[in-house]
Amino acid sequence: MKIIAVINHKGGTGKTTSTLNIGAGLARANKRTLLIDIDPQSNLTEGLGFRDVKVSIYDSIKNDSPLPIENISEYLDIVPSSLDLLGAEIELVSRLGRETILKRLLKAVDGKYDYILIDCAPALGMLTVNALVAADTVLIPLEAEYFAYRGIDRLVSIISDVRTHYNENLTIGGVFITKINPRRVITEQITESIKKYFNDKLFDTSIRVNVALIEAQLKGVDVFEYAPLSNGAVDYENLTQEILVKL
Repeated sequence: MKIIAVINHKGGTGKTTSTLNIGAGLARANKRTLLIDIDPQSNLTEGLGFRDVKVSIYDSIKNDSPLPIENISEYLDIVPSSLDLLGAEIELVSRLGRETILKRLLKAVDGKYDYILIDCAPALGMLTVNALVAADTVLIPLEAEYFAYRGIDRLVSIISDVRTHYNENLTIGGVFITKINPRRVITEQITESIKKYFNDKLFDTSIRVNVALIEAQLKGVDVFEYAPLSNGAVDYENLTQEILVKL
């Protein structure tokens, strides 16, 4: 079972869209996949059609109760989030073993899935630390903009600290660029800059700007179901295949 944290400290990088569609892509490859929404904004949860959930991952974190797993398709499940998770950062401060709560909760599903993808909040708080402690590897989506990796040193430092103190096996599995517009000359320059920073960690696949990705989430489905021939579906299928080979 491979546990992957999808993380970026910035918002708007396509993190949730990527978690959703990579998860759907893995399920299409007949890989048993669990998505975990640990972001209080609940965009992953709502993007798959779950709204106003009564029981969320917040309840599991607060009460040490089993994860509320909801089924999406034959090979795809989700643990939904809710706005209640906003209070978790404060509540976790006084908890013993607060960094390892998610890791302990995941022991109950050990062996039931091939992949677990954790959609993290765009912040480097205790919830994100929990995701990193529980994960085997990290995926980092970066937007195709000049300031894409502003503060990325801080993120890499957090990953290093978690590796040193809590999870010696944690690795950066890969980095991929989102919201690519091939017609922009600046795109190639940005790609080269990111490649110099991350070297062979940069995936070959980039995700192009595609309205179908947004429309699919508004409909509560993945891009493969909504627009299987769209650029978004093609790109996430290619990215999924690359993940299957490299991670």
